Amino acid sequence: MEAEIIISYDSVASAEAVVNAVSPDNFKVPAGLSVKTSRDGKNVVTRIKCRGKFQTFIATIDDLLFSISLAEKTLKTARKLE
Repeated sequence: MEAEIIISYDSVASAEAVVNAVSPDNFKVPAGLSVKTSRDGKNVVTRIKCRGKFQTFIATIDDLLFSISLAEKTLKTARKLE
């Protein structure tokens, strides 16, 4: 199973901040699972490959989207404090 998730942002800085926030998760994956997050301009691109159970695949996507949502909320809060 494979998925590519692309999320667009208003600025390169926002996209870079989200990539930096979720990229550490790329290194903590079980065998048979690959998660790669990078920035392409104003887009955050995540590629997920899973040779395991469907539940693992769905849970990985869910975790990724939760982490991205949290990063976005943190950015929004930080901007209000500036």
